[in-house]
Amino acid sequence: MPSPSGNSEEGVEARKAALRILDAVLRRGQTMDNAAQAARGLPPADAALASAIAGETLRRLPDLDELIDSATRQTLPDDSKSRMVLRLALAQKIGLKTPDHAVVATALPLVDGGPRRLVHGVLGTLLRKGLPEFDAPRLPEDVERRWRDAWGDDVVTAARLSIAHRPPLDLSFANEEACGAYPAGNSLAARHRRLDHAGAVTELPGFEEGQWWVQDLASSLPGRLVPAGAADVLDACAAPGGKTMQLAAAGHKLTALDRSESRLARLSDNLARTGLHAKTVVADALEWTPPSTFDGVLLDAPCSATGTFRRHPEVLYRARPAIIEQSADVQERLLTRAADWVKPGGSLVYAVCSLEPQEGEERIEQLLAQRPDFRIEPAGILVDGINPHPRGWVRVLPGMLEAQGGLDGFFTAHLVRSAA
Repeated sequence: MPSPSGNSEEGVEARKAALRILDAVLRRGQTMDNAAQAARGLPPADAALASAIAGETLRRLPDLDELIDSATRQTLPDDSKSRMVLRLALAQKIGLKTPDHAVVATALPLVDGGPRRLVHGVLGTLLRKGLPEFDAPRLPEDVERRWRDAWGDDVVTAARLSIAHRPPLDLSFANEEACGAYPAGNSLAARHRRLDHAGAVTELPGFEEGQWWVQDLASSLPGRLVPAGAADVLDACAAPGGKTMQLAAAGHKLTALDRSESRLARLSDNLARTGLHAKTVVADALEWTPPSTFDGVLLDAPCSATGTFRRHPEVLYRARPAIIEQSADVQERLLTRAADWVKPGGSLVYAVCSLEPQEGEERIEQLLAQRPDFRIEPAGILVDGINPHPRGWVRVLPGMLEAQGGLDGFFTAHLVRSAA
């Protein structure tokens, strides 16, 4: 965890960058990865601290706002500097255990020429009273309502518990020998290791040797569903490449398709690091036509990514209903095209890192209604503790494997095309 004080003078520059990151996420709808460019130029420790502060703020935003409103009679607009600074300051105390004096000393310079007295007064009031731990922070109201309607109260409660903590790091291995000999972590599935406190990824044992790649365990499930006998396989929408490396390690003749040249270049770098091989194609799957059909197609479709909220809490504020609807439309079109790329008797594995039924269950039910030549191949138990749905697909929800560190939210289904 980055130092609460940072490396620049009194840590103020890191807090200024955190303020810019938070503004970019909440007001301009950027991802944390893109918004983190606001910390460019800072020493690495300060840049990491800025991202950590912004992330802790997003994990607890509804509860932070309630605290702020309880300590002032003034109405502070959501995008006002005073509210944004107070959110950051309180998140540091609750999430990063920053000392009171550092919380105040680094917050006040952010409102020079502004409501300095207000910020000082609210912080003083709340710090003297003592702040709650927020071990189960509330999610945005519209998200909780949507997930409660889809999955029930227990899943909402589990989501609250999981967002309070940074998730563990999962590593996928090219082979069982390297996995079994790995000196750290626990294995929850074949060719998998989970590390609770990893540090810098590039400093971990086996990185330079290409023994593994970073991949959440839930994200590895679609690759585990591609049949071993599928010789010629397409990984559509392949970047960032975890599933590509899974399929390459399994020995498939593999084509990796993605429309982003830069992301595909990073995928190629990872293939080179791990000594794995795939043919890469830069093209949009909505426009590309393959030269021939495939024994297997893996479509990990672009989606709202709400299942990744533990790692990327900004998705709770970016993935509004309009975004989910647009994503579902793209997924419908991609599935329609991908179905035609599967040989008779071949497999189509569909996946999304989303907790929205519109992007998972509804898309598969619609495809099956339109394409009677496809059927669901019921999944077996791929990971202990994750039971397939009675319809045959795999739905990963908050609360699953929570004692072992939890999982990202995910949906995946294996379909088989009729041989006739």
